[in-house]
Amino acid sequence: MTEIDTQRILTDAALDWTIWPFFDDSHRALQTRIKTELAADLADIVEDEHKGTSGADEISVRFVRRLGQRGWLRFAVPAAYGGVHDELESRSLVMMRCALGELSGLADFAFAMQGLGSASVSLFGSEELKSALLPDVATGDRIAAFALSEPNAGSDVAALETVATPDGDGFVLNGLKTFISNAGIADHYVTFAKIEGIEGRRNMGAFVIEADTPGLTVAEKIDVIAPHPLGALRFEDCRVPAARMLGAPGDGFKIAMATLDIFRPTVGAAALGFARQAFAHGMHRALTRPMMGQMLGEHQITQTKLAEMALALESSALLIARAAWAKDRGEHRTTREAAMAKLQATEAAQHVIDAAVQLWGGLGVVSGMPVARLYQEIRALRIYEGASEVQKLIIGRHLLSCMQEKN
Repeated sequence: MTEIDTQRILTDAALDWTIWPFFDDSHRALQTRIKTELAADLADIVEDEHKGTSGADEISVRFVRRLGQRGWLRFAVPAAYGGVHDELESRSLVMMRCALGELSGLADFAFAMQGLGSASVSLFGSEELKSALLPDVATGDRIAAFALSEPNAGSDVAALETVATPDGDGFVLNGLKTFISNAGIADHYVTFAKIEGIEGRRNMGAFVIEADTPGLTVAEKIDVIAPHPLGALRFEDCRVPAARMLGAPGDGFKIAMATLDIFRPTVGAAALGFARQAFAHGMHRALTRPMMGQMLGEHQITQTKLAEMALALESSALLIARAAWAKDRGEHRTTREAAMAKLQATEAAQHVIDAAVQLWGGLGVVSGMPVARLYQEIRALRIYEGASEVQKLIIGRHLLSCMQEKN
């Protein structure tokens, strides 16, 4: 497939979301820097990723190191520990993930996991933990991971079966985690487990566990349709000091949800980046492909498809920007806004990318072609950090709760 100027096509199509009032001049300055520096900073690694010359683990590690060296990971930690903003800023995070999604699925993944795997520490960690971990996350010298999912507990966080048993001045963990991003390459895992002896739903704890802790092993590596560092972790009498707990015993559910409130809109932003790239390729195809005596884009059915794609992009961007803006205002929990943004953006991106594949016809399903890669990348985003069906439940329950409070 011919290389295209994605940014020019998106700009010419008036698809620049940073002009909206959800963003301020600092975000527009970040967007300018992204446009002028980000692609160049990562170009050689993106090329190797697309050529398949290295495995996903190696490429992801390279992305983390490079993102850290160039200062991009500073958006994933607070300023006191090497970051840009005093607190994690949602609008910068969604801008970064959208831009990285336009470049590379693994580059976005590398950035996202540095944030997701350290945000719980930023929000709830002791000063000792923050100082020990976060500066190296910002420089890319420490690779982070978030270990929540289990064989019988994915979107249903309350169904965790991994157990943390109090023992002296610490805890002993036993259980199995699966579909853990960065499994095998991470330096630490923010791990969630039920605390033995605490009854009820709020019985979960969150722990920061170093990768070389005795009793923690990578049980298997998991291959998925879009290659990513992914695997299962086994905890067998894995001892963790009490100082490595985030918050207090029983705070784990709150910690997990607070972290996901920040990062669910960024999943939508990554999906938006994939979709924007797909839209650019679809536009290029419409403008350059002869079809039945005229260009493909001159057919009304193509124009209708492009209109639907643009509508999906804009509506997704609006919900993502709204969710990030609301989070940064800090006036209330943004669980509903985050769920809406992730749901709309990931589902819409699936349709946009499918439409781009259709516009490319037979070439669209050739292995290694950009729209074919995007088709593989997008599917997982509708599942991880809460499947689409779960996002609908979250939104519905929130609406009912609001009505019950007023009646």
